[in-house]
Amino acid sequence: MSPTESAAASGDSAADSPTDSATAQWYRHFGSFDAPGSSPCYAAWAVGISGDAELIRRIDQWPHNKRQPLLILAAARFLGAQVSPYREFRTFLDDRWTEVSEIVLSRSTQTNEAGRCAALLPSLAQISAVEGRPLALIEVGASAGLALFPDRYGYEFVGARADADAAESGAADAGAAEAAEARTTRLVPAGATPGTFPVLRCVTSGPVPLPAEIPRVAWRAGIDLNPLDVRNPDDVAWLEALIWPEQEFRLERLRQAIAIAQERPPLLVAGDLNEQLVALAGRAPADAALVVFHSAVMGYLDAGGRSRFRRTMADLAAERGCHWLSNEGHTVTAQADGSNVVPEMDDARLRGRFLLLQDGQPAAITGPHGQSLEWL
Repeated sequence: MSPTESAAASGDSAADSPTDSATAQWYRHFGSFDAPGSSPCYAAWAVGISGDAELIRRIDQWPHNKRQPLLILAAARFLGAQVSPYREFRTFLDDRWTEVSEIVLSRSTQTNEAGRCAALLPSLAQISAVEGRPLALIEVGASAGLALFPDRYGYEFVGARADADAAESGAADAGAAEAAEARTTRLVPAGATPGTFPVLRCVTSGPVPLPAEIPRVAWRAGIDLNPLDVRNPDDVAWLEALIWPEQEFRLERLRQAIAIAQERPPLLVAGDLNEQLVALAGRAPADAALVVFHSAVMGYLDAGGRSRFRRTMADLAAERGCHWLSNEGHTVTAQADGSNVVPEMDDARLRGRFLLLQDGQPAAITGPHGQSLEWL
């Protein structure tokens, strides 16, 4: 049975107009809102796919959780697809479709963006300071666990106005450069040699509670359905393929973060986060402030899974004093019944960005890769 016949047999209205289907809209949204400004190549590829009826039909043959834009794009990059116009990319997909499909069906989008630690650091520092204790970290949806090392990275927080002034004036304006420098907060990990750690740059706005120093982490662990091993070359290659094209700085940052994780790989537990979290939390040292956090993970859970996770976090807060940092896109607010967790948040403000919730309360709007932090 052909893809079109299969869709028709299932009663899928997308068979009549694939480019109006939910899958096509998903790609169109990614190409129009999420990718522009970060990767012109991915923006063009995603928009191209959204209007390509035959390709949409092929993608719709995969399970729903395998149809996401980043997965097919990363699979193609893993196989060697280079930055190119959509027509050339489409030819690449035709030539390597069987291999692309195999990777899509066997892998998942486990982007392990160390840069997100910059968006989380002020909250982590606040928690550590209030508790008067070092941190015990659990990341759900941890991939290779690179976000579990916020204490091993350097940071450069730049005020939004300073960043704009520097861009407008250029390096020749010494006065603007000095003003920008005065509005920049730099933090480095204790005892680290310059050049051995990534420096995470984040543009800030609003009353961000920037810490004077990086909080200490006493224990770290993660949960993932399929943890990636930083000592496995194939897993490392997949992590590199998940970096968006035209973002060489992220690739270099990833490699530096991997080198740090390779020194002492974190504890990573394989399994469903709702099945593993309570037991793993029980292994955290009692003399540390426990923080469970996640970024771009809730979209992979259905409504029941998210509800169960929220109940688990409420129980851990009551029984253990556990803190919760949720750094997610639209899926963090939209509920199955049509309501919103944060009804006062204008959805338009979150397009292409994440909402950071600290213990259930909106704290900031963040760049999806930690590149910006707008404190609320």
